[in-house]
Amino acid sequence: MRTIRPLLLVWVALISLLGLTIAASFALTGPLSLMTSMGVATVKAALVYWFFMHLREEGGLIRLAALAGIAWLMIFFFLAGADYATRGAG
Repeated sequence: MRTIRPLLLVWVALISLLGLTIAASFALTGPLSLMTSMGVATVKAALVYWFFMHLREEGGLIRLAALAGIAWLMIFFFLAGADYATRGAG
């Protein structure tokens, strides 16, 4: 029961964040909606990484590798967004 309780609490948190995402999609518009959705998605991804992928139990090198993967993904998204933003309408 000791190992199940944190996972159940994280699951409840993820379900609550899902509800927040759905509510924000109906209530918010424009850039505020995007910022809220991205923030909630970041928190959900962090919970999944930390608990369900067992990063809390791993050593520093594994955590560093996970952080490096996230950093490369962010670089990719930034460069793809910059490319999209600077292209012409045609």
